[in-house]
Amino acid sequence: MKPDIDGPLGRFVRNGAAYDLIIERRIAKPVEKVWAALTVPERLADWFTAAQVDLRLGGRFNLAFDSENYRMQGVIVELEPPRLLAYTWPDPAHPDSIVRYELEPDGAGCRLILTQTGLGKDLVGSVVAGWHTFLEGLPGATEGAANPWTKAREDEVLALYQGRLPD
Repeated sequence: MKPDIDGPLGRFVRNGAAYDLIIERRIAKPVEKVWAALTVPERLADWFTAAQVDLRLGGRFNLAFDSENYRMQGVIVELEPPRLLAYTWPDPAHPDSIVRYELEPDGAGCRLILTQTGLGKDLVGSVVAGWHTFLEGLPGATEGAANPWTKAREDEVLALYQGRLPD
């Protein structure tokens, strides 16, 4: 039995030797609340992970995934509050990766486009399942609700992507 899924599946675009991941969501919350969930450390911790954010162009965007013993130290490379945020996600497996959030009003809510560039073929499955699962907690985080992410849920979501991952 396939698990329920929140929103459409992400998609991949080949970009040279790497892949870009694109996930789109309609969120029934105003842009300002979603922007806060993407940029305020306390809200980021609700749906994603512990963060240190210096919200300015060239500022730091550091993430700490304690359960996975993983740290990411990024730099903000695009910033147009409350519409656009992009930061580097340097990792030995994808050293030139950039995560980009775009928000636009959509009725009483907003539309989010999340893109992560520069992913190697061997990582696209785990990255898309992770983002998909984390994003399930974003609407609640706009109201301060705790993150529903679990490794078991990520594994369920990954199963939905099998057969859709790049060859």
